[in-house]
Amino acid sequence: MEQGEARDAAVPRPYVPGAPAPGSRQVPEQARGEHTHSEREDAGAPAHSPSPSPPPSSAPSPPASSPACPSPPVRRHSVRGQILDALRTALVSGELAPGEVYSAPVLGERFGVSATPVREAMQRLALEGAVEVVLNRGFRVIERSARELAELAEVRALLEVPVMLRLARTVPAERWARLTPLAEATGAAAAVGDRAAYAECDRAFHHALLALSGNEQLVMVADDLHRRSQWPLVSAPAVRRADLVADAAEHSALLDALMARDLPVVQSLIREHFTGSAG
Repeated sequence: MEQGEARDAAVPRPYVPGAPAPGSRQVPEQARGEHTHSEREDAGAPAHSPSPSPPPSSAPSPPASSPACPSPPVRRHSVRGQILDALRTALVSGELAPGEVYSAPVLGERFGVSATPVREAMQRLALEGAVEVVLNRGFRVIERSARELAELAEVRALLEVPVMLRLARTVPAERWARLTPLAEATGAAAAVGDRAAYAECDRAFHHALLALSGNEQLVMVADDLHRRSQWPLVSAPAVRRADLVADAAEHSALLDALMARDLPVVQSLIREHFTGSAG
């Protein structure tokens, strides 16, 4: 254990969704603390995609009342990938609180793994701008401001509005209609107030919209901006179920406008969705 991290073990451990009690062996013994280097880390792949088989406790399943977001599976062959998914969920839900410092050994004990895959996952989150390294202590969750959120919304609008207007002119209505299950999934997650499930389905919906452009680089950049916009603000009030429901309703309205090729409504909905988004 690194110097300073031993002291962190005495600090009350943060709750991470679905994490087993200390000492749990939910992760296979041969995989504890190991990283499978054959894993393909695709920055453009949406993190909403579920594993094809039930993951260990480090990547918790949603509550029984939460909907599953329909999307192609992303195969993760490492403990680090599973830990990364769980940490991202904890960030969106606010269970990893802005400004707080978390020790890799303490989180690893919660997950039932060594500190190594936790530290590797945290390093990835540091590259994404979600956390920062605190020497000899661990990782601090970045405290974001309302201005940063507004800037992200502006950049997303500058990037996505022209693309969506172009697609609205060319993509046939039946192609948009195929995305209806994704819009319905966001509504189902919103109805039960599950912010983490809603965030996954929200990213899946926007990913599918932009994927129709055929521009993989665009999708990668947009997905990164979208993820950053979902991290909670340090002083923001809890997102209400009504906010999620209203946000989800905009997805269905957007699909209707796209199928009707109503360009002014498409532009208006996308801009309003970014500036007032709960996800």
